Amino acid sequence: MKPSGTRIKKSLLRIILGRTGFTALALITQLLLILIYFKFLMDYSEAVTVLLYFISFGVLLHILNSDENPSYKIAWLLPVAIFPVFGALIFLFFKLQPSVKVINSKLKHNIFKSRKYLKQDKKVLNEYCAQYPAGEGFSRYMDNYAGYPVCGNTDAVYFPLGDEMYPVLLEKLESAKSFIFMEFFIIDRGEMWESIFEILKRKAAEGVEIRLMYDGLCSIAMLPRNYPKTLAQDGIQCRIFNPVRPFLSSSQNNRDHRKICVIDGECGFTGGVNIADEYINRIVRFGHWKDTAVMIEGEAVNNLTMMFLQMWNITDISANDYPKYLAAPEKKTAAGFVLPFGDSPLDKEPVGKEVYLHILNNAKKYVHITTPYLVLDDEMESALIYAAKRGVDVKLILPHKPDKRYVFYLAHAHYPALINAGVRIYEYTPGFMHAKTYVSDDMHAVVGTINMDFRSLYLHWECACYMYGTDCIADIERDFRHTLKQCTAITDADIKSFSIFEKLTGRILKIFAPLM
Repeated sequence: MKPSGTRIKKSLLRIILGRTGFTALALITQLLLILIYFKFLMDYSEAVTVLLYFISFGVLLHILNSDENPSYKIAWLLPVAIFPVFGALIFLFFKLQPSVKVINSKLKHNIFKSRKYLKQDKKVLNEYCAQYPAGEGFSRYMDNYAGYPVCGNTDAVYFPLGDEMYPVLLEKLESAKSFIFMEFFIIDRGEMWESIFEILKRKAAEGVEIRLMYDGLCSIAMLPRNYPKTLAQDGIQCRIFNPVRPFLSSSQNNRDHRKICVIDGECGFTGGVNIADEYINRIVRFGHWKDTAVMIEGEAVNNLTMMFLQMWNITDISANDYPKYLAAPEKKTAAGFVLPFGDSPLDKEPVGKEVYLHILNNAKKYVHITTPYLVLDDEMESALIYAAKRGVDVKLILPHKPDKRYVFYLAHAHYPALINAGVRIYEYTPGFMHAKTYVSDDMHAVVGTINMDFRSLYLHWECACYMYGTDCIADIERDFRHTLKQCTAITDADIKSFSIFEKLTGRILKIFAPLM
């Protein structure tokens, strides 16, 4: 059922008059004060003005010679060049953030500490490389730079909708005997959360260790700020990752976008599904909500377990007994290989992007992609175009009903170049496409949280499950083809029909997309 107009108005008023409105007002006020302060300095002394311009020139040199993504450089160069003093000072303000360095230091410590517990099984690696020779370099990169090994002996089950994942998740939670780890970008109260919460309370009373972590954005409009204390009364350990605070900080731009659930180290879930009723179509937002998830059982679950513990220790620096939670699951006879992996915005290693590029660059027959957002840098756009030009069937399914209008315009700005090169783009007409999947050549697939936009590829903590040769890859491709029947193909005529306002807005936003 759609929420009534009265409910919507009340929700808007609650946001405007509540923590969300206060936080937004505080951030805007700080930004204005910074600008006024430096304007005062410039008017006060010519020497100060000259010094500030020298600082701006130094910032320009720094940006030009940095190892950042070219699109990111351009997005900063323009404001610094057009507004040399203010642009440079804002750049320095966001770059010189101690909180970001503290989080990065904790993360590096946790990863270094935990690396010895996730070792690549040489036998599994040799079998993987024997079946997929191009995977040798790929697996080396994932082990050395992402910190996650290729795993065998793992069953993988694909869910084409959150509606189908939901009852299985409840069943697995009910079976927990030792621990439950849950990490989600969004937790919103409703049918889905209440049913999960009832199980967690019951399991905690039975002595099962429950750890729950959610991103700080939930504390603004969805959950009370003291919700972890409320959950603690029921024996549930809870952490808020990177709480949103009413002061300017670049760390506020780095959100925990992951969706992970691990039960007893034997079963794990990931994908695009958050814990909120729209993800299982109990309420309607932007039409039918299309999302996907994958459940794994076997050796690869340890990757998800370690991923969770590394993030948990950023919020709680007490020592963790990692081996206690890393299971030695019973041997599976499943076909193929599974590699759950995480991505951090602080190590300048775009793991999710590299996985996507690897699939695109090694595809021979097809690459089929679902994503809610299409905000590409030059490298990703070139990879899509090159794959299409060399005869690979490249298809993308995006939403027809957007959740953010400006992102819709941004996506449309990429359409002409892609379609002219032979990439075929479709929009999901029943509602909102929130799934993030890649499937290629009946052998490769990725299901996870990673959108094809700058936020997912560079700014958020993300996770996904890469699979090679698993049985469920056929299910993913079958679901893509089924979904395609519910889509409308974008043509040159559609592109020409976009309004001048939409085209201009998309092109302008495209310049500053890396900073959004």
